[in-house]
Amino acid sequence: MSFYITTPIYYTNDIPHIGHAYTTIACDIRARYNNIDNGEVLFLSGTDEHGQKVEKAAKDANIDPKLFVDKLSINFEKLIPSLGCEINDFIRTTETRHIKAAQALWSKLVENNQIYLSNYEGWYSVRDEAFYQESELQKVDGKFVTKDGSPVEWIKEESYFFKLSEWQEKLLEYYESYNRPISPESRRNEVISFVKSGLKDLSISRTTFKWGIPVPNNKDHVMYVWIDALCNYLSAIGYPDTNSNKFKKYWPAFHVVGKDILRFHAVYWPAFLMAADLEPPLKIFAHGWWTNEGQKISKSLGNVIDPYEIINEYGLDQIRYFLFREVPFGKDGNFSRNSISTRVNADLSNTYGNLIQRIATFVVKNCDSKITPSNNLTDKDRELQEIIQNTVVNYHREMGEMLFDLSLKNIMSLLNEANAYVDSQAPWKLKTTDPERMKVVLYIVLNIIIKSSIMLYPFIPQSAEKALSFFNISKDQISFKDLELLILSDITINNPKPLFPRID
Repeated sequence: MSFYITTPIYYTNDIPHIGHAYTTIACDIRARYNNIDNGEVLFLSGTDEHGQKVEKAAKDANIDPKLFVDKLSINFEKLIPSLGCEINDFIRTTETRHIKAAQALWSKLVENNQIYLSNYEGWYSVRDEAFYQESELQKVDGKFVTKDGSPVEWIKEESYFFKLSEWQEKLLEYYESYNRPISPESRRNEVISFVKSGLKDLSISRTTFKWGIPVPNNKDHVMYVWIDALCNYLSAIGYPDTNSNKFKKYWPAFHVVGKDILRFHAVYWPAFLMAADLEPPLKIFAHGWWTNEGQKISKSLGNVIDPYEIINEYGLDQIRYFLFREVPFGKDGNFSRNSISTRVNADLSNTYGNLIQRIATFVVKNCDSKITPSNNLTDKDRELQEIIQNTVVNYHREMGEMLFDLSLKNIMSLLNEANAYVDSQAPWKLKTTDPERMKVVLYIVLNIIIKSSIMLYPFIPQSAEKALSFFNISKDQISFKDLELLILSDITINNPKPLFPRID
């Protein structure tokens, strides 16, 4: 079954940070999971390059806006492979295909009588590229600011409006549809509460700056950044050609976003789509934010986390693992160097890596590098077999629901069972007392190692590939088929090498 997953497109007014890395890796994990046994996955990322902030930043730098975004966009594109992520497409909102799609969406909304021209007067945040009701603001030193401290200014200008108020009931029906399209539940409740409080028509064009996509048939207006930026998800699959194989195959999409932009994706975007006679998104998942050693991350505090630096210090797969094991995906988390070393040493070095090293080395030395399947299982062996089956069933459910921390927790629980089993069965003693029983014990443990490595592959692809190569399983052979069953062919082993050196 085909699957289309997207990061939000990242805004080109700064350099990438850990938040961008977190979202991108989350999408990569889910894309890799869906790609196993399927191969029908489209994973999209990109950059949002229009708007007043970019225009002002380019002017301050005395550079043409297009040249300005060219320099910044490449930083986001280069980051992706450095995170161990494999995207299928990278879209920029300055591309011709995007401009064509955004203008086509606008024209469709006009055709469907969803846009009208009027005047807008209200509070606007340049930083957020968003309008605010006064009830959403607070006063600091006599001036209105947003709840996160962003300054606002009172503007009055001619604007096109989208008839958002007409879509309240349709949006509420969408939120209650069979797949409950907004996750996690706490965010879904926030969105429903916001929509039930009443929707007002949305200003979707600006005249006070020029760096944006021109509104069709009125060059004095440029599209409001959110109708422009959100359209990227359609641009990448060939919109406005809704009859193309690519569009039919991949739409609707699964969007992963930060909680700060949930309203735009869960309220405005589905309304735009339904108003244009298109299906709303399959799912919108909003994740939380990270603090750094307990402090809010900000440039003013000088504690922004550079993804390149942290990966260079601890290792790529180690950081990928930590980010999604430490905190339930969807909740806020604290980025702590002590927590990284503790988590990586306990789980990856000890529980997983050390088990592979000692079992694979033992088999190479004592079993001529090969273990043959056996049906001569004890009650304890069958108990472990049942734990494998339950872990696999839960894994698929958890991965489908983006419960990444639970997936990893249960895989580590299975590996802990294997370590305890090895200690209790003591194959090094069975080598002299009962060689046949020794081989059965090793067979069970190798099954757990191989199956755990396959389940870990979406999270730590480079390390899981290396681990599986010790058992002569290539990347192309990674499969979920019969994952819950014991392996029925000989398991041959190469000399293993340490995967996760301990972090001091």
